Amino acid sequence: MSSLEREAISVVPCATEQLRKIVVIAASVGGVDALMKLIRDFPANLSAALVIVQHMSEGKPSLLPEILERNSRIQVQRARENLLIRAGTAFVAEPGKHLKVRNGRFCLDSGDKVRHVRPAADVLFTSAAAEFGDRVIGVVLTGSGSDGTAGCRSIKKAGGQTIAQDQESATFFQMPESAIKAQVIDYVLPLTKIADKIIELTN
Repeated sequence: MSSLEREAISVVPCATEQLRKIVVIAASVGGVDALMKLIRDFPANLSAALVIVQHMSEGKPSLLPEILERNSRIQVQRARENLLIRAGTAFVAEPGKHLKVRNGRFCLDSGDKVRHVRPAADVLFTSAAAEFGDRVIGVVLTGSGSDGTAGCRSIKKAGGQTIAQDQESATFFQMPESAIKAQVIDYVLPLTKIADKIIELTN
């Protein structure tokens, strides 16, 4: 390789640098309906990537990407091993495997459950905070349990921003409430306002 070729490669930004914002989203009980309503509010030219962890039963394929894409103007796909994270796309975690990000791509992990679930939002959120720092927006939607709270704490420490669904619009408020009580949430919003806030923060 010539010195000019090495110099050209050295100035090409990596995928992590090219992605302006990454939005990591946690949902559990009532989450499929909430996600369907949320994703239809994003424009086709969204300048961020969405990465979704929805708690669901293991052992069978998830149809969530297909369900969400019916209501979406952005592309929706499964988060596969080594897949490049791109703006304007929503990626959905597979059942039974934790989802992490590394060097602008996805890594799947079959390790132990975290807070009784796999995939766990805390694993994704913490990984995204370590990779993208203040370019992360964490969102905790309807659900039971406390998954997402520790992850939001990691996002806040990295300089990112966090959103929780409010009690009035959440089917189950336990998961967002846990993050709110831990004082790691910047905005508590009804579901119908969350997409607008994400668009505002990414622009």
